[in-house]
Amino acid sequence: MTGTATPRQTPVKAAIASWIGTTLEYYDFAVYGTASALVFNVLFFPPDLPAGVGVLLSMATFGVGFVVRPLGAFILGPIGDRFGRKFVMMLTLFGIGICTFLIGCLPTYGQVGALAPILLIVIRIIQGLSVSGEQAAAISMSLEHAPDRRRAFTTSFTTSGSASGGLLALAVFIPFSALPEEQLLSWGWRVPFWLSAVVVVAAYIIRRRLEEPPAFINTQAIKVQLAPMSQALRFHWTAIIRIAACAMIAGVSYVFASFSVAFATTGYGLDRPTMLWVPVAASLLALVYTPLGGLLADKIGRKTVFIIGALGAGLTTVPYLWSITTGNWPLIFILGILCNGLFYSTANAAWPAFFSEMFPSRVRVSGLATGTQIGFALAGAIGPVTSTALAGDDLQNWFGPAMLAVGLMLIAVISALTAKETRRYTLDELDDVQQTEREKEVVTAAIVLPQKA
Repeated sequence: MTGTATPRQTPVKAAIASWIGTTLEYYDFAVYGTASALVFNVLFFPPDLPAGVGVLLSMATFGVGFVVRPLGAFILGPIGDRFGRKFVMMLTLFGIGICTFLIGCLPTYGQVGALAPILLIVIRIIQGLSVSGEQAAAISMSLEHAPDRRRAFTTSFTTSGSASGGLLALAVFIPFSALPEEQLLSWGWRVPFWLSAVVVVAAYIIRRRLEEPPAFINTQAIKVQLAPMSQALRFHWTAIIRIAACAMIAGVSYVFASFSVAFATTGYGLDRPTMLWVPVAASLLALVYTPLGGLLADKIGRKTVFIIGALGAGLTTVPYLWSITTGNWPLIFILGILCNGLFYSTANAAWPAFFSEMFPSRVRVSGLATGTQIGFALAGAIGPVTSTALAGDDLQNWFGPAMLAVGLMLIAVISALTAKETRRYTLDELDDVQQTEREKEVVTAAIVLPQKA
């Protein structure tokens, strides 16, 4: 007897494949953010600028990669729903990796003048477009491969890649940051960008044998004339807005990872290598804790865990930034680990399942990509740049950036309170629950329409 093999769930393989892609994404994020805080202000901009202005311009190039993400979501989201989660995951893997490598090859301002920041911005735009579909496709892949009682746990490995990527980047950057300044500025800063090629190769080897999840294959058996993005925007626009607002909590992480390093080293002259160990310590805790946070979200609910994490991350940013002004290293480490390693990781563990379960399978990548990338774009554009501006030309005002973090937290928490808890539903039930009656009528009507030759 012949026939098509029944699709099967492979949660472990999906979790690992999703984890390594996010590791690459956040390796780029952490390397670029660290370089923006430490060296890009003197490498890619006129050297006679005031220190605060140079850092502000450097952080602006960091934000450019986030601004274009919504456009990338509109392109890659529907591709993920039409042609497969794996297809997008392979596409974004090479897009992110090649751009990160090329940044390490760029000429500096001293070599080509104003062309240097222009080239940097162009690559950041391409990179931002590539990143926009990575997490949505990876989360959808792992969610749809996961057992119903372990969906938050399985999807949490995607965001635990943010900890491993940040940890890997900082572990690479710390030895080079300790080089004499002449060597760091001439060649040392380039090596961490070039090493991204190793992660790309490893991710390709893991992802090439990954199979599409059963939920996606089942949606492909239904021929409809309503495009995934049209369906998402027409029937799930409230979920997209809710997710965009919730995703603003990422701004707290950007303040921690990028702004606080510049704030400490440029504003208060704290030791650069020692300051870089703060996010390393936080990432070590996050790497272990994030899957545990996912288990907790499976037990008590995605919404509850996300709100606890968001509140804690926003509120602990205030004493963390203040502690930098004291120069008290034990206090800086303790508060930094609490802020990013514990509380932000709690929110990070819950949101993949929390957000993705707001959509039915047929539009999951489109809706998730659009909502998250709008939120991340706003958070990425606002967080580092605005906090740097609020810190003043001398980068010594901690209160303004701290209040910015609290504001971003409040937006995320208030939005999360309006969401429905979904942990008790199966994937099939979610497809039914998350569709309005009007949407079901439209999709059903589309299904029975005769197909044109």
